[in-house]
Amino acid sequence: MNGVNINLYLLLENLFFLTVATSLTGILSRVWKHTKPYTLPLPFPWWYKWWFLSIQLLGVLLPLPIMLLWGVWLKHSTVLAVLGWYFIILGLQILFEVVTLRKLQNVVWVLVPYIYLPYRFWQLYEGSTLLGSEPELLWVRYLLIFEMVLWIVNYAIDVSQLPRLFRWEVDSTSLTANS
Repeated sequence: MNGVNINLYLLLENLFFLTVATSLTGILSRVWKHTKPYTLPLPFPWWYKWWFLSIQLLGVLLPLPIMLLWGVWLKHSTVLAVLGWYFIILGLQILFEVVTLRKLQNVVWVLVPYIYLPYRFWQLYEGSTLLGSEPELLWVRYLLIFEMVLWIVNYAIDVSQLPRLFRWEVDSTSLTANS
């Protein structure tokens, strides 16, 4: 696939994803509109600020210079397209999270990462295949693999936090009875 075809393909694929994700978020927001307004359970766990900082550093600040170096300065259009769409979708995820949590105060906020993160895995996997086997892009492929692992671990942490986010009660007597 040449550069123009890759750009068109990624444009159409990402627009399709955004249409589906926005529709699903909108539909579920309406379905769940009668739930009580959602606020984050505070205080955050002690480890949260460290995890959040590491996600920002490794998930945003690490790929940015790679995109600028290989995509812009070294003029590898595929790297620019793959990481450009990575940042666009990441930015839109953050926007949707802010709007649904802060503005709408809707519980659909919790759903947003579960829609966007699996697509991010796909973006990173697909990006690593689109780069081909060019030796000068080996480090970019390593970055994409690293980012996949990072976001999969983030997804697992998100799933582990569902009981806390939904304020599910834990019956300690049932925990000891099952032991």
